[in-house]
Amino acid sequence: MAKIKLETEKCIGCGSCHALCSKFFEIKEDGKSHIIGVQNSVNKIEELEIDKIDCAKQAADACPVQCIHIEN
Repeated sequence: MAKIKLETEKCIGCGSCHALCSKFFEIKEDGKSHIIGVQNSVNKIEELEIDKIDCAKQAADACPVQCIHIEN
């Protein structure tokens, strides 16, 4: 299983992750990106286990502040 991690405190809300991978990322009312389906975050880091990385790697690579991390 792979895992997406998003450091929400570092996010600047540019929207590139959502544009490239709306399957996993959304922009919420705070103007920042969040992982879809995550209810809680620990230390302002959201995590989601996924079966396939799909477009999440593209989103991580495109993030200008590198706050998205993919773990295999």
